[in-house]
Amino acid sequence: MDLCKSPLPTQVVSVLVAVVLLLSVSGGECRKGRVLETLEYSAISCRAHSASLVDFGGVGDGKTLNTKAFQDAVSALSKYASQGGAQLFVPAGKWLTGSFSLTSHFTLFLHKDAVLLASQDITQWPVLKPLPSYGRGRDAAAGRYTSLIFGTNLTDVIITGDNGTIDGQGALWWQQFHGGKLKYTRPYLIELMHSVDIQISNLALVNSPSWNVHPIYSRNILIQGITILAPVRSPNTDGINPDSCTNTRIEDCYIVSGDDCVAVKSGWDEYGIAYGMPTKQLVIRRLTCISPYSAVIALGSEMSGGIQDVRAEDIVAIDSESGVRIKTGIGRGGYVKDIYVRGMTMKTMKWAFWMTGNYGSHADNHYDPKAFPVIQGINYRDMVAENVSMAARLEGIPSDPFTGICISNVTIHLAAKAKKVPWTCTDVKGISSGVTPTPCTMLPDQGPQKTSLCNFPTESLPIDTIELQKCSYSMN
Repeated sequence: MDLCKSPLPTQVVSVLVAVVLLLSVSGGECRKGRVLETLEYSAISCRAHSASLVDFGGVGDGKTLNTKAFQDAVSALSKYASQGGAQLFVPAGKWLTGSFSLTSHFTLFLHKDAVLLASQDITQWPVLKPLPSYGRGRDAAAGRYTSLIFGTNLTDVIITGDNGTIDGQGALWWQQFHGGKLKYTRPYLIELMHSVDIQISNLALVNSPSWNVHPIYSRNILIQGITILAPVRSPNTDGINPDSCTNTRIEDCYIVSGDDCVAVKSGWDEYGIAYGMPTKQLVIRRLTCISPYSAVIALGSEMSGGIQDVRAEDIVAIDSESGVRIKTGIGRGGYVKDIYVRGMTMKTMKWAFWMTGNYGSHADNHYDPKAFPVIQGINYRDMVAENVSMAARLEGIPSDPFTGICISNVTIHLAAKAKKVPWTCTDVKGISSGVTPTPCTMLPDQGPQKTSLCNFPTESLPIDTIELQKCSYSMN
């Protein structure tokens, strides 16, 4: 699916076809050849055992419900967790299914012509309790529907493929959302909770009911080579949302979304403060995003557990509302600090940078009005933007300013019908150097010789030291 022309990761799946010719010894004639297809891919772990979904009664006709086949397959293969792990192969076809859960030391692999179709039967989506760091569902006060591919308390789990497709068939859910008919929060396509050593790679995710990829309360996460597509007016179809996670790497992804392409989160108001699990040590690189009504990278608004040490680089933003947005407000508490973004190219934007200190949307009326967020150490450098309506809208909180903002070596070309005032700033403090157009007085220019300000960290995070293995699966 060549939708973005963006570079694919070196770990992209390759397909090798070996033709085995069986010769007749007596007559010297070539018997009918047998084709063995071997799928080779890179992963954090390879598996000693493997099986196909068809071994468990799966039928890929787009009509037969395969929820039980997936559940039976995962259950049967879970016994190999301590024996080298297992891989479930999903062949070419259209595999209709409801929600199913994964197991540890397990790989789900989708053939390039495999499509998982999310069931339109709501009874196929069990209901879970609200997330403890949120206190309630996003769409409704009650619980939430289980994600299509779900897992909790897992170790070493891989969801990958040869760019196979997961289709959430979200139109039904979007209609229910707009009509106010939802009793519970819509499901996501992929959600893994309380898990460690996760890989999600080389897949196309389309038409999610809501968020696409949601790792939460987890660590050591690699998300790589993912294409995410949703109508730009579809509600809350965020791309990738790391939530109260540590040591995460998102790279080589192409996202068209009805909401933020990447939204970094850590809990909502008093619930997130009480849970107290931040998102930290996050790397985002080589991301291409189109999101006309939201941000390319958003920090918040649910950031009450804290967000720290986020490093984003080599980002392409096209026809999007804002390049980088910080969303918070009184009652959120928590912090957003030590944020570094460099090497960003933006084309046709409403704002390049947006910080919002008056974001509402509270979980309930019990939030603490004295819980002020701390926003500090925000660094943007080495960026170019064109056809931009307004350079920046930076709005802190009265008596709680956003501090330590640093912007350097940034050139923003305004649109023909741009706002007359390119920068608006209230309750923020920082510095700038080599920025065009000239920023507001709250970000005083330090002179052209200081364009090296806003330094990007040079030391690597642990997730960058991960070594992938070459794995294979032979289809007879």
